[in-house]
Amino acid sequence: MKLLRFKKDGKEKTGVMINGGMVEIHLPLIEASCSPFDDLERKEFYSLDEVKILPPVQPSKVVCVGLNYRDHAEELNMDLPEEPILFLKPPSTVIGHEDKIMYPYQSHHVDYEAELAVLIGQEASFVNQEDAFDYVAGYTALNDVTARDLQHKDGQWTRAKSFDTFCPLGPWVETEMDPSNQNISLKLNDTIKQKSNTKNMIFPVDELVEYISNIMTLNPGDIIATGTPPGVGPMQVGDIVEVKIEGIGVLKNRVHKKYGSM
Repeated sequence: MKLLRFKKDGKEKTGVMINGGMVEIHLPLIEASCSPFDDLERKEFYSLDEVKILPPVQPSKVVCVGLNYRDHAEELNMDLPEEPILFLKPPSTVIGHEDKIMYPYQSHHVDYEAELAVLIGQEASFVNQEDAFDYVAGYTALNDVTARDLQHKDGQWTRAKSFDTFCPLGPWVETEMDPSNQNISLKLNDTIKQKSNTKNMIFPVDELVEYISNIMTLNPGDIIATGTPPGVGPMQVGDIVEVKIEGIGVLKNRVHKKYGSM
C-alpha cells in the first residue's frame, strides 16, 4: 500500500494510491500505515496532477548511515566499516517530490546521493534486531544532498549535510515491501548515474533499527537513510535529479540557485 500526504484546495490531507491516482483517507499517515481500508473505489478520487504532493512525513530527525553499500566501498577503495557510521540531518532539510533543491552560495560542489529511507512507525528504544520490523511503518526514497567541498573543508559533515532543502523525501511511503532486495538508481538529466540493489547493504534495515535505537530513541515519523550506492557525483543549477527505488517509485527534484550573502 502506498500512502502519501498531499495538499488540495489549501488543505493538507492523507491519501492512498489507487489506479494511478489517490483517494483521501481521514487518518494521519503513520496511523494509516497499520490500518486496513475497504471499498477504496467508493471514495473520492484525485489524479496526481490535481494535487500538490507533500513530504510523506515531518520527522523530528533524519538519521543517516554513511558508507553502507559494499559496491560503494569498493568504488572508493575503502575497508568495510565494522559498525554503522551515523550522522544527522535536521528536519529543516526535508522537502517533497518536485520541490526545489536550493544550491547554496557557500558551496561550489553539491552532490546527489540516492538512498532508501525507512519510516519509523512507533517509538523505538533498545529494539532487538528480531523485532525491528515491528517498528517500521514503511519505506520511501531520499536524496542525501551534500555540499562536498564544505564537507572536506570542515572535516566533519554537519554544515555540508544540513542546508535547507538538502533532504528530498518521497513521493510516498510503501508499507508492504521487502527492503533487502530492491533495485535503486539515480538519473541526472535522464542519464543513469547510480545503480545498485539494496542487497548490497553492509548493514541491513533490521540491524540499523537495532543499532540506532540503542543509541537514541526513534520517534514515530523519524527517518533512517540507509546509505547510498556507487556513482555519487555533482549536480548543477538547472539539473533534474530522480531517485528511483523498485517497489516505491520516483522522487524527482530540480536544482535552483539560492541567493544570499554573508
